[in-house]
Amino acid sequence: MYNNWEELENSIKNCKKCKLCIERKNIVFGEGNKKANLMFIGEGPGADEDIQGLPFVGKAGQLMDKAFQGLGIKRQEIYITNIVKCRPPLNRVPEDNEAEACLNYLRNQVILIKPKIIVLLGSTALKNILGKEYSITLSRGNWIEQKGIKYMPTWHPAALLRDENKKVEFWKDLKQVVEKYNEINY
Repeated sequence: MYNNWEELENSIKNCKKCKLCIERKNIVFGEGNKKANLMFIGEGPGADEDIQGLPFVGKAGQLMDKAFQGLGIKRQEIYITNIVKCRPPLNRVPEDNEAEACLNYLRNQVILIKPKIIVLLGSTALKNILGKEYSITLSRGNWIEQKGIKYMPTWHPAALLRDENKKVEFWKDLKQVVEKYNEINY
């Protein structure tokens, strides 16, 4: 584990721990406030994220930004990252060994940030953080607390692009997050 951001970020620069490094343009490490009380974890970078080297800048990220704006969440006050730091080909779900290769980077990010709330965006984030026994359809919208961190599983914004009916649930979940976040910050 690394004790500071510089060491952690340097440790991933030339990562070749899995085959996702072969086709990547950029490592998408994360972005935002490195002392945030609120952290969002998604699945992995898409094409736009791979090109720009930033998380959640494509269509799903733009949708998430609209939700943030509507709820008064400022992107610069939170931290956003993914389970895997390199784009899986054709935006497929990361394989278990790919996720495992990146998990120590993510764990170190969480240790350095010390968030009080983590929003798990989709099944991949949920299963890799809390355990394979969790189901996004059963867990979403329900607080889960582990090791002093409150987790809110919800739909990944990309799922909202495929199924508009999930937008209402996503909005309700994020409203709960904002309420809890405001409680913590006051």
